[in-house]
Amino acid sequence: MPVSSSKEDALKEKMKSLGIRESDISEKFIRSSGKGGQHVNKVSTCVYLKHGPTGVEVKCGKNRAQSLNRFLARRTLTEKIEKQILGKVSEKVNKAEKIRRQKRKRSKRAKEKVLAAKKKQGAVKKLRKKVDPSE
Repeated sequence: MPVSSSKEDALKEKMKSLGIRESDISEKFIRSSGKGGQHVNKVSTCVYLKHGPTGVEVKCGKNRAQSLNRFLARRTLTEKIEKQILGKVSEKVNKAEKIRRQKRKRSKRAKEKVLAAKKKQGAVKKLRKKVDPSE
């Protein structure tokens, strides 16, 4: 396997700590697409994993080597399951929160700052006005 044994051991420990067993994972090999030429077209290097209890699915065909793709797919699977278990805030929730903050009413102080900046800009624009020589 092109992955170092220390990385492999760390992944196994993480899987063990999250309660992910190899018997719970169903593994399929699919033909990859993209770069890699004839090798990729002839050999099934893409790895598809599905974790039965959680229903999390992962597909990895980043590399030409099947063994490396197996490692990468397992690592991605553990990361996804870890996010599910720990309940980290998803990107979708973060986007919704950002939009909510943008739409909320400005504070009195913020309004005053904006109006002061507008007045200052207006004064600058008045100074740019053409001067009539007849006056």
